[in-house]
Amino acid sequence: MRITRHIQSEREPTIALINIVFLMLVFFMIAGTLAPPLDRDVTLIKTADLEGSAPPDTLVIHADGRLSYRGAPVADAASFVADLPEEQRAALRVVPDRDLPAKKLVSIGNDLRAAGAKRVILMSERVLQ
Repeated sequence: MRITRHIQSEREPTIALINIVFLMLVFFMIAGTLAPPLDRDVTLIKTADLEGSAPPDTLVIHADGRLSYRGAPVADAASFVADLPEEQRAALRVVPDRDLPAKKLVSIGNDLRAAGAKRVILMSERVLQ
């Protein structure tokens, strides 16, 4: 007579394995560093208090639509572009005021292109920082 034992196989709990791997991950994240820390005697500069100003070779468009270049008022876009050397006409940098209406900005940009500017590059606050 044969005695057969029915052996019931139990599956290993995967939740425990997941918990162990997760705990190891948290441990290594806390114990290790991704980048070496700065020296403690180094103090970084702060630029938040600096006053932003337009670069000297840019056309500034004020909130009311006035144009100025290097602090001097500009009569209109056509005369401004006509007085520029050819290399500055290739890429004309413009700093518009934040409160300038978009319709006015597009109009001035079209006037600059019609007067002979090849590219009109708008400079934003992030570029100036």
